[in-house]
Amino acid sequence: MIFQRAVRREFTQAALGVFIALFAILLTTQLIRLLGQAAAGQVASEAVVALLGFAALNSLPVLLSLTLFMAILLTLSRSYRDSEMVVWFASGQSLTAWVRPVLTFTLPVVVSIALLSLLISPWALKMSAEYRQKLTGQNRDDTAQVSPGAFKEASSSQRVVFVEAVADDSTQVRNIFVSSMQHQKLGVMMAATGHSEQMENGDRFMVMEHGRRYEVTPGIPEFRVLEFVRYALRVDTKESQGIEKTPKNTSTRELLKNGSPGYMAEFLWRVGVPLSALVLALLAIPMSFVNPRAGRSANMILALLTFTIYSNLLSVSQAWVAQGRLSFATGWWLVHVLMAALLPLLFFRRIAVFSFLRLRK
Repeated sequence: MIFQRAVRREFTQAALGVFIALFAILLTTQLIRLLGQAAAGQVASEAVVALLGFAALNSLPVLLSLTLFMAILLTLSRSYRDSEMVVWFASGQSLTAWVRPVLTFTLPVVVSIALLSLLISPWALKMSAEYRQKLTGQNRDDTAQVSPGAFKEASSSQRVVFVEAVADDSTQVRNIFVSSMQHQKLGVMMAATGHSEQMENGDRFMVMEHGRRYEVTPGIPEFRVLEFVRYALRVDTKESQGIEKTPKNTSTRELLKNGSPGYMAEFLWRVGVPLSALVLALLAIPMSFVNPRAGRSANMILALLTFTIYSNLLSVSQAWVAQGRLSFATGWWLVHVLMAALLPLLFFRRIAVFSFLRLRK
């Protein structure tokens, strides 16, 4: 029991260190990407923090899987470097005796990864899409999107808006310029003031006051000039499109109900992440071997290469299921069985006293 507690404590400390480092890298890269989108006007600045949180929740399953693999690998590698494994083997224990303490530490984490992958991750992607659409894109009216002194293309891609000044509440604007194409006619409007209005049925309008409209038909050397006291442009309707539904932001229950190849391929990935975490945790036991007299980074490079190959194989099987080249009944277990087949080979390589290489020498 003392040994079990000591091992779990060391696994936990290593996992915390690895997770904090990887999570900091993840947040930094995601924050840089979101800030770049906000600077380009693709994401509202007030949505950056919320989108960063949703992106972090979506990445947690893979992040925890890598953390678990690295924590076990680092802990056992330290035992080899400090010659604790020599004492372990001298006391009559085999390398396979590490399987039980590793599984004791691994199983709760794998269950957490499964819950995140099957439930939390799709929910985070759905909420991210809803939040992004709520503050950006078609559901933001044109008066809320414009910036003073800058030309802004409207969400319909048929209208360009320019305003000189915007009120603090973002509803009132002054000195408006609007260029739009309607019914194959180019219309240019200028108004002194404007504001946004929402009708009782939910339709939204940008209302311009005290202005002129110049209307030109391309190819015809004639134009019309209209003066108006009030001119309303529809900028959004109640029947605006909902979020774009994809397999990634669809709940697991709906994936199973749909049953199409694309949706089953996404379900394969969600199931594959916790299964791969379990297999990688067991692979870390024989792969943690370090020769104290040799370099200390060889096994770490091999471990990262193994993790990369495993993830790529999962992605390939997911793509094949989505394309119909591989059935889901075969795809969900094929990669895991292939990687698990390495376990007896690696354990035998570390445990066996007799080998053909030694016989040749």
